[in-house]
Amino acid sequence: MTRLVDRTADEPTLLARGRELLAALIADDAWLPGEFAEPAVDTYRQYLLHCDPLERFCVVSFVWGPGHRTPIHDHTVWGLVGVLRGAERCTEYAPNEGSVVARGLEHTMKPGMIEAVSPTVGDWHLVANALEDRPSVSIHVYGANIGAVRRHRLDDAGRIVDFVSGYSSARLPNLWDRSAEVRAGKA
Repeated sequence: MTRLVDRTADEPTLLARGRELLAALIADDAWLPGEFAEPAVDTYRQYLLHCDPLERFCVVSFVWGPGHRTPIHDHTVWGLVGVLRGAERCTEYAPNEGSVVARGLEHTMKPGMIEAVSPTVGDWHLVANALEDRPSVSIHVYGANIGAVRRHRLDDAGRIVDFVSGYSSARLPNLWDRSAEVRAGKA
């Protein structure tokens, strides 16, 4: 991936070639250390696995316990999502006059399946564990240090609000984390 982002910033190329690289990574699930596949009781986890020193991309494991889901959110950068274990249900949304509306599209992703997100290919969705009895794990590659990117989500009242996701891991901290500054509006 480093060599790819060294050669190009063209999103269609990054998504196509990045998909091939991610497919090879998720073809075998034995490589992921257990602590980066550990679900929490109350919410999904987002573990940073790698961040490019220039923040051109990062690799993150998402771990979903039964019943876990994201809020409706966007990414603001390109991304690839590949299911490593279990299954994820994705409900797609689209921006509409200062809010977002359901597109009426929902799909379930199983191990080995990959989808792309970005402002150009579709960026708003809600993701949930599709399994009721065990965790699911997906590997995400984003075109930035996603844990420090100002993004948007719907709050409980249906309003679009800014958020910065951060990361869940204490073992592999985000050395480039500027989320406090982003949250404070200084970045």
